Amino acid sequence: MQHPHRPRPGHARRPGGRRRALVTAVLTGALAAGGLAALPDTASAAPARQAERLDRGLTSVHTSGGNLVSWRWLGTDPDDVAFNVYRAGTKVNPSPITGSTNYFHAGAPEQADYTVRAVVDGVEQGDSVHAVQFRASYKDVPITPPAGGTTPDGVAYTYEANDASVGDLDGDGALDFVLKWQPTNAKDNSQSGYTGNTIVDGVKLDGTRLWRIDLGRNIRSGAHYTQFQVYDYDGDGSAEVAMKTADGTVDGRGKAIGNASADHRNGSGYVLSGPEYLTMFNGRTGAAMGTTDYVPARGDVASWGDGYGNRVDRFLAGTAYLDGARPSLIMARGYYTRSVIAAWDWRDGAFTRRWTFDTDSSANKGKGYDGQGNHQLSVADVDGDGKDEIVYGSMAVDDNGAGLWTTKNGHGDAMHVGDLDPSRPGLEEFKVDEDGAKPSSWMADARTGRVLWSTAANGDNGRGVSADIWAGSAGAESWSSAESGLRSPKGTVVAGRKPAGTNFLSWWDGDTTRELLDGTHIDKYGTGGDTRLLTGASVASNNGTKATPVLSGDLLGDWREEVVWRTSDNRALRIYATPYETDRKITTLLHDTQYRTALAWQNSGYNQPPHPSFFLGDGMGTPPRPRITAP
Repeated sequence: MQHPHRPRPGHARRPGGRRRALVTAVLTGALAAGGLAALPDTASAAPARQAERLDRGLTSVHTSGGNLVSWRWLGTDPDDVAFNVYRAGTKVNPSPITGSTNYFHAGAPEQADYTVRAVVDGVEQGDSVHAVQFRASYKDVPITPPAGGTTPDGVAYTYEANDASVGDLDGDGALDFVLKWQPTNAKDNSQSGYTGNTIVDGVKLDGTRLWRIDLGRNIRSGAHYTQFQVYDYDGDGSAEVAMKTADGTVDGRGKAIGNASADHRNGSGYVLSGPEYLTMFNGRTGAAMGTTDYVPARGDVASWGDGYGNRVDRFLAGTAYLDGARPSLIMARGYYTRSVIAAWDWRDGAFTRRWTFDTDSSANKGKGYDGQGNHQLSVADVDGDGKDEIVYGSMAVDDNGAGLWTTKNGHGDAMHVGDLDPSRPGLEEFKVDEDGAKPSSWMADARTGRVLWSTAANGDNGRGVSADIWAGSAGAESWSSAESGLRSPKGTVVAGRKPAGTNFLSWWDGDTTRELLDGTHIDKYGTGGDTRLLTGASVASNNGTKATPVLSGDLLGDWREEVVWRTSDNRALRIYATPYETDRKITTLLHDTQYRTALAWQNSGYNQPPHPSFFLGDGMGTPPRPRITAP
């Protein structure tokens, strides 16, 4: 019988493995052998990027055979750091651990208390934080739903936990949750009707609620209205929270923004008049620290594509290192017709607008940028200059706010940006399209927008995924709801059977191929059928047919990913962590800034899984080390 903490058989790594030359521009560390042509090495002199000062994120996951203890290899650690694991002050590993950042302690009880100590240049350092205990592979974070209510048209509603993000809100080195509560009468923009208020909580891992923000009646509830960013924008060691606000928003200290008595809702429940704001909230207290006008203003509602309020209120948000060193806030509006992206810096307690990209501006009008937005965005250094670009669907915007490229393939519901083809330099984008006259799916060079391969027009292709899920084919495999088969990075069908799920991803077991996360379960892909690795207990997924978790990513422990679902009664966030042992040592993905900013934008629009800046999959070379500083 296969023990859950042991690597699964049949998934040996392919020998060799090459890593793109682009990594040398932004990440330091040993290089894998290879002979790829490099992108211009203009980023080699770029400054180190500001990242979070994290603790070890130590976890203990109990299984029938003992406890899997795992921890973070931080980007600020030496390359040759080793580790010792202690249970209640007694070392349990026979010799320092150098090849991974996990240890299986056989026969130990679930309540065993662990710390880990780094060994640097032969000298053992102090104890880490104590391990977070996962029993039955999960840990519950208690949450309290807001009180329900009744809308002006007499519809009663209650609340469900929806999307979440993470950040170190209080500066203690541990990640905290920022959770969006959505009323049960939340609406898509195309649907008329009143909604309850959107509520946002700051919650620590032990369930302590730091604050609650009520966005008020003048922010409609639904997947497209409230995209929130959690990040340390000013570098003070604690994360801030940025959101679109309006008259009547009440911050975490109980103070109203704007006119608290204003009601700008029309008879159909839409909010098409009144001021719109952008507010930066204090992560520790929830207090509104600064508020400015939201850019762009709605202006003429009909200019966004319709007159009743559907397309004017399509918002996206992200975080990007536009100067290569410090994070900036990205707030956007529109993607079906006009699209506007505004970049903001939060420094010294004030907003400064860095630039605004507008498809209707004289610089961009008529160049094919209009109508190219997706239901989400991605952030990556696609041109290798050390600064981030915004990939906005079928177009990209440079770090300076200028249009970079457009494929003119139009709007879609899902896209993935990462090192999808490690045999070629640079990053790639895989995307599905909604326009029946355009390619159903395609992969492009993320630096130039040049389409590398595409599939024929095939109606509205609603979902698509790209990741290395199968060791039988090199690089990422791509599949989508409207196309048959599993495709290689060259577009060739390499397996006739595609996964049953077309939604999310997770690095879950012991190897470097990625697993399938869909609904409330995780599966391992196989050409004959998928193997169930996890089924969440008494949990529910979010966002209807998108069936997404509250959050998924490398939140704790080693480089593998945790998944967070809401319990069916909305009384807890249930975090699952892998019970599988791994022999791979990879720096915490939280210190890869492409991956970290992807966790920040994961809640935006139609949620998508994060991808790191380097190829992480079967046959990969030596994992790169990030070039970062931590406050």
